[in-house]
Order: sequence, then C-alpha cells, then structure tokens
Amino acid sequence: MNLYNTLSRKKETFKPLHKGLAGLYTCGPTVYNYAHIGNLRTYIFEDILRRTLHYNGYKVHHVMNITDVGHLTSDADEGEDKLDSVARKGGKSVWDIAKFYTEAFLRDIRALNIKKANILSPATRNIKEQIALIQLLFKKGYAYETAQAIYFDISKFKNYTELSRQKLSEKIVGAREEVVVDSEKRNPRDFALWFKLVGRFENHTMRWKSPWGYGFPGWHIECSAISTKYLGQPFDIHTGGIDHINVHHTNEIAQSEGAYGKPLARIWMHGEFLLTNDAKMAKSAGNFYTLATLTEKGFDPLAFRYLVLGTQYRKQLNFTWDSLRSAQTALENVKSTLTGLSSRANYKPGKETPKKIVSYENKFKEAINNDLNTPNALKILWDVLKNNTIPTALKKKLILDFDRVLGLGLEDIKSVNVAVPDNVMKLVKAREKARALQQFIQADSLRTKIEQLGYKVEDTAKGPKTSRLPKR
Repeated sequence: MNLYNTLSRKKETFKPLHKGLAGLYTCGPTVYNYAHIGNLRTYIFEDILRRTLHYNGYKVHHVMNITDVGHLTSDADEGEDKLDSVARKGGKSVWDIAKFYTEAFLRDIRALNIKKANILSPATRNIKEQIALIQLLFKKGYAYETAQAIYFDISKFKNYTELSRQKLSEKIVGAREEVVVDSEKRNPRDFALWFKLVGRFENHTMRWKSPWGYGFPGWHIECSAISTKYLGQPFDIHTGGIDHINVHHTNEIAQSEGAYGKPLARIWMHGEFLLTNDAKMAKSAGNFYTLATLTEKGFDPLAFRYLVLGTQYRKQLNFTWDSLRSAQTALENVKSTLTGLSSRANYKPGKETPKKIVSYENKFKEAINNDLNTPNALKILWDVLKNNTIPTALKKKLILDFDRVLGLGLEDIKSVNVAVPDNVMKLVKAREKARALQQFIQADSLRTKIEQLGYKVEDTAKGPKTSRLPKR
C-alpha cells in the first residue's frame, strides 16, 4: 500500500508502527457554521483512506477533533474567535452554536456514508491536556509570555518549515487592517498557544483558569494535545486539507516535536481544493454550497460522493451542477444494474475462485493501494458491471466487495427481480400510445406519474424499459 507523504514529497510504502494497527488522526470541523462541500470532499478522501486500510487488513484507530474554541477568523492569530463571533451576532451561547453545528456535521457525514471516527474529541474537553503541553514547551524553551498571550518561538525550532517548504520571508503578517499586533512578540510569525482575557478578548465567553491567568487556547495546540493523548507520539498518519500545510500543520509539528523531541506523525496526507467556477470554495469568499443545497435541488448525497471519487484526492476538482447530474445518473445506473442481479448463490471466495475474478480483485486493490486512485477503482467497477461473462452471483459479490472501499451504499440494494406492478404497466402502455400519437405533453405527464410510483421508464430501440427507481 503506497501513500503520498507531503513531508517527503513522494509515495511511500505504508508500514505501521504497530503490526496490524493503523493510527489515524484527521483534522475535524470548526463548528461555527455548516461544513461546505469543499470541506466534505476532504472528509470523503479521509474515509476512503480509512476504508482502504481496513481493506488491507488493518485495524484502524481513528481520532478526529472538533474545534469549538480558539479558531480565529484567519488560520493564524488574526481577528475574533469564530464561535464567539457567531454566538454574539446570533444572540445564542457558544455552547449552543457548537452543539448545533456538530450535530449538523454528523448528519452530513452519515448522509455521505462516511464512517464516524472512533474518537470524536472537542477541544473544550481537552483543556487540561493543552495547558500541560504548553507548560512542557516552557520547560523546553519554546514558549514565552507577553501581556496578551503565550507564544511559540519559531526561531527556536530548527525545522519549522520542513512540511511547507515555504520561506519564512514569504509569510504575510499584518496584511489586514483588523489585525491587532502584539508589540511584545519576539517574531511577528510566532503563533499563539494561549490567549489571555485582555484587549480584544477581554469579553471572550469561553475561559479557563491557567498558570497564566484566565484565557483560552489557540487553534493549533488542540490537535497536538488530542492526537498525542489518544494515539501517542509518533503515530502513523495525519491528514487534512491542503490549506492546512502552511500554517496549522506546520505549527502542530513545531509544538509537538518541540515538546517531545520526536516526530508527531510518520505520514502526512492532504486533500486538494474543491473549486467552483475555477475558484477555491470557501465560507469567507461566500462561494460555497452545503450538502443541504444539493439535496434541496433533488440530488442524492451519495451522488456527490461518486463525483468526488472520480478525481484523485491530490488533484483539484471543479464542481458544476452538470458534473453532479452526470454523477447521479452514473450512480443510479450502478444501483439499477445491481438491483437486477440474481442473489440465488451465496458465493464465498476461495481456492476455486475463477481467474477472471481474481484478476479484477487484484486490479482493484492495485488501484486503491496506489495512493487511493479512486478514478481507476471506479473504472474497474464499471468493467465488472459491463462484463456479461461473469456469473451474476459472482458479479454481485465483486461489486459489494469493491464498495467496502468506495462506500456508495450498494450493500443496501436488494438484488431481487421484482415484477413491475400492473398499475404501473398500464401507465407505461398509455404513455407509449400517447408518444405514438405525438401527444408529448400527455406522455410527459404519464412519465411523472410513473416516477411518483417509484419506477422509471427508458425509451429504447426495442421499446420502453421499466425498472424500479433506486431508493434515496
């Protein structure tokens, strides 16, 4: 199994620290708003990674944080706390905001068939661990205190830009007018570990007692504390969006390795942006769609998952409604084909497995083990669907086996042949008669009635073909 490691900039063979067990940490949502589909693309990629590890026989210990404090309106130390700002404007408590959007996030991942992390840990439940980590950084000489905050001194950490490979001179600091500059910072690029309740944060709602007075943690420290608490250090794989490389993950590495003197994670993986109109999708830009936007327009959430699988996770994907429509059609065709397969045989692979089946299994595994090449994996699934020489029971087994990784919910499809009810067939015949008389408005009306009964009709050279619509 080969995975692209952002740290080394090359594909590496995955070798877990502990035999048969993979430790996986994925950066979770900041719960001040709905996740947009660009965020959800990253969670789908991480779900494919987890499923692929399972497919290769590994037990996966998956940890994800929930950011419910400390993430300011930039990814650095600028602006307000996102949750505090939204709560104040909406006249609600920060706890209510965090609960509401956490539940919305969990609904979204369920709809997309994304497996929930084994441990889902909010930052606010790990304050003690974050304070302890900051205290350790003081002992190691990496942290210092000002009147406003506790900072990490990046000049003390030799390999600060190892992950990003970005020159420090390229980092833009203080570019926005609302930036409040702490004149006591040793380096303008030093990042906050803990904010005190002074100045702009004097009335901050969330606050905890610490050795430096009441305050709240910075964004980056939570992931270091939570991942080490549940996975140890080092652990196997750390993932996130590509926009985490230059700031968030770079800072995680600095504070974790500074504290413990050893790597945080062995492999770092990052998902590329989802674009809309060829621009990065982002809440701050106002050009984002939520999963609810898609479902309100009549799309199956799993059609979006199918769309995402059509592009390898390290490549940008430009979202369009036409591409989503095509993905939904393709997914419905997969489900319709699977619905028609016989389930008479309960096939289990063994020494008797036909060579052709083994060949498909090997090709699929080769695709997903090549840095999660889901486009190739989908192609192999379609090759199986179109191959009429494979016995139907074996074909069903093969497709469902592939779906252990793809996660398209195909195991929920009942593979039985169901006769089309008489009342539906009467409508089909009436529609065909209307079409023959060129009464197309009436024909379209009859098609709608057929679909309302849960069936669809396709016009072919051999006449109308009627089948059950896939459930959504």
